[in-house]
Amino acid sequence: MENLKNVQPIEDFNWDAYENGGEVSQISKEDQEKAYDSTLNKVNDREVVDGTVIAMNKREVVVNIGYKSDGIIPLSEFRYNPDLKIGDTVEVYIENQEDKKGQLILSHKKARATRSWDRVNAALENEEIIKGYIKCRTKGGMIVDVFGIEAFLPGSQIDVKPIRDYDVFVGKTMEFKVVKINQEFKNVVVSHKALIEAELEQQKKEIISKLEKGQVLEGTVKNITSYGVFIDLGGVDGLIHITDLSWGRVSDPREVVQLDQKLNVVILDFDDEKKRIALGLKQLTPHPWDALDPNLKVGDHVKGKVVVMADYGAFIEIAPGVEGLIHVSEMSWSQHLRSAQDFMKVGDEVEAVILTLDREERKMSLGIKQLKADPWETIEEKYPVGSKHVAKVRNFTNFGVFVEIEEGVDGLIHISDLSWTKKIKHPSEFTQIGADIEVMVLEIDKENRRLSLGHKQLEDNPWDVFETVFTVGSIHEGTIIEMLDKGAVVALPYGVEGFATPKHLVKEDGTQAQLDEKLQFKVIEFNKDAKRIILSHSRIFEDAAKAEEKAEKKAKKQNSKKEETPVIQNQAASTTLGDIDALAALKQQLEGKK
Repeated sequence: MENLKNVQPIEDFNWDAYENGGEVSQISKEDQEKAYDSTLNKVNDREVVDGTVIAMNKREVVVNIGYKSDGIIPLSEFRYNPDLKIGDTVEVYIENQEDKKGQLILSHKKARATRSWDRVNAALENEEIIKGYIKCRTKGGMIVDVFGIEAFLPGSQIDVKPIRDYDVFVGKTMEFKVVKINQEFKNVVVSHKALIEAELEQQKKEIISKLEKGQVLEGTVKNITSYGVFIDLGGVDGLIHITDLSWGRVSDPREVVQLDQKLNVVILDFDDEKKRIALGLKQLTPHPWDALDPNLKVGDHVKGKVVVMADYGAFIEIAPGVEGLIHVSEMSWSQHLRSAQDFMKVGDEVEAVILTLDREERKMSLGIKQLKADPWETIEEKYPVGSKHVAKVRNFTNFGVFVEIEEGVDGLIHISDLSWTKKIKHPSEFTQIGADIEVMVLEIDKENRRLSLGHKQLEDNPWDVFETVFTVGSIHEGTIIEMLDKGAVVALPYGVEGFATPKHLVKEDGTQAQLDEKLQFKVIEFNKDAKRIILSHSRIFEDAAKAEEKAEKKAKKQNSKKEETPVIQNQAASTTLGDIDALAALKQQLEGKK
């Protein structure tokens, strides 16, 4: 111990270097620190610099800016760039060179905001393609984070085809083009569609240049309307008209296709500039008429569904794309004008007979009345002359009544064949439309498919009896029921009517007979065939006066003869007195009736 010497250490010995096995230098620690600092970036707070991503995890990104310590930035600030990886250069804003923990505080978000306005203006000027992160939906489009600025992406600028679900784009990073900037309000509008339009335009030119009629292309259903379907042919749109979707009738295109469906279409036509392209789908399948049973012929029975109705007839689909027309005249044997809607409606299943068949013209006419026998084929057997039936009144004319005994069997009752006795001016006085009426067949007109019918013939002709009752010279009580210019209509017993002219309506006192007046009338003419009875009231007292005058003349003559031959005179006198008594009695009787 004694031998130990008190040795003083070297004051400037570099113990750090010694401990680390390095070379012991005589340079001071301060000098070394200065030398180290000189190799690092000089940074200032609130400055934007570029840094390199050196590490990443689910929450944070470590960035080296060449400073003595690295900075940490939340990963959420890089949401807009999901492709971020180690080694990428990113811009950062230095918030603090060293916090209490000695940590360098950086912000990527603030760095972007600081430079963003310059960058977004440069992007517009240079037509640069930039990346943006779609944050959320907004009215009319989406909000996109571009360099930290909230830009607007209109819905119409997302894609070239209409967007049906905007929500699928939220959270996506996409490429955009800046299309508009409002410097005053710092508004930025971006478009994704503008990027693909240029590419599509090239594709479109290529497709259009190769278009030919009859060419078959694959397309995608882009839009469905009431009149047809728009097909995207790869940047070029074409329209399949509703009539070219199917050989059968289509009421709604959605029955045949659906949105986004891929299908083959054939080019039917296009304009000179090839902007309007007409496409067909049904043309890719054989026409149903070509597949129609070759043995089908006129007279065969077919079944089908009513697909279209019109007043003049109904179209029946007997197979998809194969239709026949049943004209309204082929729906019933009746000749009355009716509408096809009286017989059937759309959707009805019907059986019909083929009347005409033209495979070249692809036309077919059908009939349903042919399923029943034509009633006129056996008309003489079913409705012989003299047979009695009940018919339905269908229509009136001034000269008669049109009736229908059964469907297809029509007849006319002439106005003169309605009644034996009544003077009918119009059939509406006798019956009404829709009413039943008893008829007798008088005549058959097979060629014109019409029967002559009578109603009054169901009863005996009362004029046979009237002929014995209303003899010329007979007197009957009658009532004036109608006054006309030419005379009066008089109601007689048994429902018969007679006629008296004005001069025969003068009464004994010289006055004219009036309407509703009841008087005695003498028959002065009876015409059975014309059913005419001519009457006179005046003749009754005129004839009586004449008879009296005649009797007086006769009496005078007898008296003069009596003076010459007394025996004969007595005989004549007795006869004359008897005649005078009879006439006087008749006169009294008539006067009493007056």
